[in-house]
Amino acid sequence: MEWLIAWIKDNNALRAAGDADAIAVFEEYNGSPMTPFPQLSDDQIKNIVLYLNQDPVVKENAAEVAEVAEVENSTEWMTYVVVVVLILLAVWVYTKSDNGFLKIATTIILVLVGAYVFFGSLMQVGVDQGYQPIQPIAFSHKIHAGDNKVDCQYCHSSAKHSKHSGIPSANVCMNCHKSISEYTGPVTSEYSKEFYDGEIQKLYNAVGWDAETLQYTGEEKPIEWVRVHNLPDFAYFNHSQHVTVGGQKCQKCHGPVETMEEVYQYSPLTMGWCIDCHKSTDVKMKDNGYYKNIHEQLSKKYGVEKVTVAQMGGKECGKCHY
Repeated sequence: MEWLIAWIKDNNALRAAGDADAIAVFEEYNGSPMTPFPQLSDDQIKNIVLYLNQDPVVKENAAEVAEVAEVENSTEWMTYVVVVVLILLAVWVYTKSDNGFLKIATTIILVLVGAYVFFGSLMQVGVDQGYQPIQPIAFSHKIHAGDNKVDCQYCHSSAKHSKHSGIPSANVCMNCHKSISEYTGPVTSEYSKEFYDGEIQKLYNAVGWDAETLQYTGEEKPIEWVRVHNLPDFAYFNHSQHVTVGGQKCQKCHGPVETMEEVYQYSPLTMGWCIDCHKSTDVKMKDNGYYKNIHEQLSKKYGVEKVTVAQMGGKECGKCHY
């Protein structure tokens, strides 16, 4: 780790000092210099390395995701069947038929089907629906948002006012857990009382809280949450635009979070999925004077009473990719 910190901060200086490993890395990548990062602290570099070394797993044990996966698998199976049939047909045409037109037509069909399957596979790259990483504390949304009816925006308060929904600080957790040091709700074979009590203790260890003296010890350490939902950098998404202006519920994108023991990515979060939502979602006009005039103009233009987000400009590329 010491070598890695020195190399990240200034790999040029490390090579100049004659470090064999730094020189080997430089030569392995054909002399391509790496940008030094002297502004990073040792702890920041350690946190980055720790994040990169995470080994998340994907669980698709939720009923909703399983249902979607089942439909996708059935469609995928049908695609394979069609491809196999076409290949067998092509073999028969090329080996048994002397009809030149039939051979050319078969070739064109095979090329088109192959391109369709190939590009269809490429379109699934980066689609992480069902992604459910292991978190440092097994925070149960089912208990908090479901059983105890804690509003989503109590913890994710910036969703109403900011682009990001934000990760609540541990102090927000302690608003309740200063006086809740043990779990008293229903348990299962997988999630026992001892399990939940242990997770509460992890929170206490992170914030430096002594449950016996009811005082902070001053010994703190960060909770290294693993991000679940992550849009590409070139896609702009504003939570406040959807939550406050659009009046959308959190479950619209994140699914039935109140039923999730551990949160997973419910929606595909693809561009097509967003556009389909914009096409079917009406603009909220009640108590919204901002859209009043433009809504009247667009409703006359399209001959409708309620204008959708897409008709309001929700399909323009620059809305999300500027």
